[in-house]
Amino acid sequence: MTLRAQIGKLFRLFLLLTVLVAVALISAITTIRFTIHGHQETMPGLVGMTAEAAQRATGNLGLVMKVEDKVYSIQQPANQVVSQEPPAGTRIKTGQHVHVLVSLGPPRVAVPNLVGSSLRAAQISAVQRGFSVASVAALPWPGAEADQVVAQDPPSLTSNVHSPTVSLLVSLGEAQPSYLCPNLTGQPLATVRPQLEEAGMKVGQVIPFPAENAAKGAILSQTPAPGSKIGPDTVFTFQVAE
Repeated sequence: MTLRAQIGKLFRLFLLLTVLVAVALISAITTIRFTIHGHQETMPGLVGMTAEAAQRATGNLGLVMKVEDKVYSIQQPANQVVSQEPPAGTRIKTGQHVHVLVSLGPPRVAVPNLVGSSLRAAQISAVQRGFSVASVAALPWPGAEADQVVAQDPPSLTSNVHSPTVSLLVSLGEAQPSYLCPNLTGQPLATVRPQLEEAGMKVGQVIPFPAENAAKGAILSQTPAPGSKIGPDTVFTFQVAE
């Protein structure tokens, strides 16, 4: 056999061996991938289903559903799935476990009596009893100190409340008297000041302003404006002729 024929034979043997190795490698990779991944399903959405319906849905896909706990929920009625793991849309191997929480329905609690407490104490008491304060309104209230709770909704002693929230009405204290602000322009500041101070009001900033047609010390403008509502603690600002 010539040298050229021997080289050709060796090349064909090398080529055959290369093909066999490639086929074996592809077969091994395919086997490994099948072993790792197996048969997979897309995780369905179980939230909102009854526990029984969720059990059937997962069982039909070869999955095993486990109820990890039952919790109170205001979003889902009793016996419906509140949450799931893995979430909907996840690729999951058949035979794997699916973990869910199932609703006990909304909590039913008795409303505590918060009237007469301070706002801070009422908020703490509500939280300790499983409530949250939904809203707080404040109004002047005769006979009640400022920051005192004077009304609540729902009222105390109400039981079987589905939504554990309470709204409070808080006193701002006794209503302060209010008056219509008089027009003081043109009057001498020296005369107006003692009258305001006698009524419990104060004169704040006094701004001198040149005015040819007004007597010295006469009020040219005022804040608050005439006709506005004022109380005993009002502070006036005047512009006065110099």
